[in-house]
Amino acid sequence: MPARVHAIAVVRTGESASAQLLHTLDAIRDQTTRPTAVTVVVLGDGSAVRAASGIGDIVEGIIEARPATTYAEAVALAGPRIPKGAAVWLLAQDTVPRRDALHLLIGALERSPSAAIAAPKLVRQDDDREIQSLGVSMTRFGRSVELTAGELDQGQHDATEDALGADVRGMLIRGEAPSVLRPDIALRGADEGLDLGVRARLGGARVVLVPKARVGVRPHGPAALPRGAVSRAWVTRRAQLHRRLTYAPVLAVPLHWLSLLPLALWRSILHLIGKRPGDVAPEWGAALAAMVAFRGVIRSRAAIRSFRRASWTSIAPLRVTHDQLRQRLDDGHGSERGAVSELRFFGGGAWAVLGALLVSIVVFVPMLAWPAIGGGGLLPMRDTVAALWADTAWGVRDLGLDVVGPADPFTAVLALLGSLSPASPSYAVVLLWLLALPLAVLGGWFASTRITDRSGLRILGGVLWALAPTFLDALVQGRPAAVLLHLLLPWVFHSASVAHRSWGASGAASLLIAAALACAPSLAPAFVLMWLVALILSLSLGRLRAAARLSWLLAPTGIMFAPLIIWQIRHGDPWALLADPAVVRVLDQVGADAAGRTAIAGGFPTADRAGWEWLVGAEMAVWAPLLLAPVALLALASALSPRWRAGFALLFVAVLGIATAMVAVGVVVSFVHGAGVALWPGSGLSLAWLGVVGASLVTLDTVVAFAPLRIGASLVAMLGVATCALPALLAVNTGHSEVRNASPSTLPALVAAQAASEPDRATLVLTPQNDGSLAAQVIWGASETLGAQTSMLSTATQSRGNSVAHDAVDLLSARDFDAADSLAEQGISFVLLEQAPRANDIAHGMHDDAVAAIDERAGFVKAGETGHGVLWGVDVPVSERAGMDATQKAIARFVAIAQIVVVFAALLLAIPTRASRRAARARSRVVGRASDEPLPQPRRPRGDDEPHAEKIGSRATTPDSSAAPLQDGPEAEGRR
Repeated sequence: MPARVHAIAVVRTGESASAQLLHTLDAIRDQTTRPTAVTVVVLGDGSAVRAASGIGDIVEGIIEARPATTYAEAVALAGPRIPKGAAVWLLAQDTVPRRDALHLLIGALERSPSAAIAAPKLVRQDDDREIQSLGVSMTRFGRSVELTAGELDQGQHDATEDALGADVRGMLIRGEAPSVLRPDIALRGADEGLDLGVRARLGGARVVLVPKARVGVRPHGPAALPRGAVSRAWVTRRAQLHRRLTYAPVLAVPLHWLSLLPLALWRSILHLIGKRPGDVAPEWGAALAAMVAFRGVIRSRAAIRSFRRASWTSIAPLRVTHDQLRQRLDDGHGSERGAVSELRFFGGGAWAVLGALLVSIVVFVPMLAWPAIGGGGLLPMRDTVAALWADTAWGVRDLGLDVVGPADPFTAVLALLGSLSPASPSYAVVLLWLLALPLAVLGGWFASTRITDRSGLRILGGVLWALAPTFLDALVQGRPAAVLLHLLLPWVFHSASVAHRSWGASGAASLLIAAALACAPSLAPAFVLMWLVALILSLSLGRLRAAARLSWLLAPTGIMFAPLIIWQIRHGDPWALLADPAVVRVLDQVGADAAGRTAIAGGFPTADRAGWEWLVGAEMAVWAPLLLAPVALLALASALSPRWRAGFALLFVAVLGIATAMVAVGVVVSFVHGAGVALWPGSGLSLAWLGVVGASLVTLDTVVAFAPLRIGASLVAMLGVATCALPALLAVNTGHSEVRNASPSTLPALVAAQAASEPDRATLVLTPQNDGSLAAQVIWGASETLGAQTSMLSTATQSRGNSVAHDAVDLLSARDFDAADSLAEQGISFVLLEQAPRANDIAHGMHDDAVAAIDERAGFVKAGETGHGVLWGVDVPVSERAGMDATQKAIARFVAIAQIVVVFAALLLAIPTRASRRAARARSRVVGRASDEPLPQPRRPRGDDEPHAEKIGSRATTPDSSAAPLQDGPEAEGRR
């Protein structure tokens, strides 16, 4: 038996510190074998501890230390007060040893002469039945692993004796052990017990577990890990890196040191994939801290070297292998049997998508033979995928002269679309139009899974979403941004509605929101308002983890729009940020008058009411909104449903969408040929339609309980919307559509042929207008493309870069100057004179005068009439196109790196893992389900008559336990 046992109790000052310490001291006095003395180390002001009564009979001294002192540092401060040869018992204010704990620990050391350390079983202080820690080991790469934690104590581990290490709390260190067997202060508050076990093994001794010796602990004492998840991750990783540098062979230490930052980058990627973004910052902080902690590593290595008697092979059998770790982390819930809500896509959703595909082929049958699509706001795409992605970068734009600046975020969406058809990116737009209806049904069906479990209502949601008037108008008029927005919105709803539940949903939603706002920046105020409401609600309810996930939703959007925001603000036009992307055209849409806003309130963004005007006449077309009335009435009834919270939320979305459309139709920030073009109100109506359809499904799912009535109401709503969509569905085949077959280039073939070998050559396009003005545009390369469009030019109220307006006017005037040299110096190789669509006599006369004026100019060679207009070549040497200077290149690199990092992080968060899929299946897909609504029971295989019990730790649950609302539980607390 040890001659003496000296206990060290570390106390962190606080409201209950003195009371906890007295409780611990009472437990020490009550031991069957009492320690000789106790030294108390107070982290902070020790006056309250000194004034406490009943400590003088056993406490031999009180030491005060700084509040930030770690447990290992506190033990080191008490070291000089420990008599030589006395065993050391490591305690804290939150460790309450049971009556025979010390006696059993001492007995274990007596029975095992090879043991240098005896470790007790740590249990919850208020419940001896739950094990907090019993034994610690580590993986091959030094990750600490609790061997037993969070289990019910049924004596299943009482025969366990050998372990690599243990929790430092309650440890008894043999008196004859060298002084190096003390907690290492360089670990900074984590893995001290594991490190002590490793040192003991290297010294030829070992750690013996004493499961019958119990010590009650609390989760937040001075010897436990910090409370905050970020602090806990930092100290744990910091300790692991310190141990790696300490344990490594001397020749490998420099290699480990050099690998710290690359390893931090790799582990950051893994943290994001594992849906642990909060561990990324601690990872880098721990790596940087380990890189500069030379003294701690040198001191720790010297201590091990002075004590070492055994090789590292003595450690290997006690490490946790990869298979053991995988088995330990697998809770057996990987199967679908535990699913609370099944998807059942092939129970009806797939047939609805297939039906929509057949309808799309009939409606757009002429497009099957089109190599490219044009008309309206459609233009060809770039020829290569590399060029598509080049358009997304900050740099020189392919419209105008020397226009350098940020790309519109919509170019990234176009690049993704074009990458789906790498051989011919322009054909991807044709495929988009052909597949638009089935893709809309697919998105609407998946969005409906967040509202209802009924297969019929999910199909109804998909059909209603695909037949939205604003979506069909966008298809008929050739608005690619509006079409893509409508296809993206249901996926935004599907992921954002559960973004508070998981980081995976938050990452996916953040990317989808960025893409949606890239297609329709005018929706940004509505999205920001909805985000703020959700964030405030989460914070007010104390759901900090949900608030953290929601806070990420707009991060990719912010980084993608940041360059354009800065650019527009610097040029004094922040309202231009709301401009619709892509091509600006004067197309049919309602005006800002009372009639136009009435049409918006009825769900129509165009004056012809989705084609009803040409089908039945203007007088009858005003009654078209009545066809949408059944859906609207069902949506309003959702406010009275049992799931009224979801109903109000969806109606709030609908109101925001209508308000956005009402405001957008009166906002003019874009210009084409000098004429202002209002924002497209259809973007707001798409958002409103999302809320209306969702709210109507809530009503049908919860209010209409009688099945025949529900089916009847669904049929009435669907027939009304389908009838309303009829003119738009007939528009392409009847010639009432703006979309048409188009050539691969908007410029003559001669220009396209030269651009194949000399892409950095420009064409000056001149278009006489009906009011006598002249429109001038500079196009680089073989064609004007969708990706080349930029809101920097479409919203400009003054010239951007070197304007050619003066040269264009002078070219057609009688002014005597060398026009060819002037254009060639700016990189212009061709001049194309177009005829304005629906030109009047003024435009025709101006066109003829322009032809005569250019023919008389020296230095121009007339190529003749083409399908695009009259073409001239510049017959003088053409200068090379000016590139970016060093500053502009540095800005471009910085913008690209920042955007790639954030988007890559969001992608990693969005990647589903086995754990994230399992967690998603364990919760209802339906969001906002009322507390009194029963959850659907999972399907059982035939012959499975009994509830399937699944073991979680040491507790068994059945699927019936999932009927209660599932909440995000708190982070697991504890020492390791």
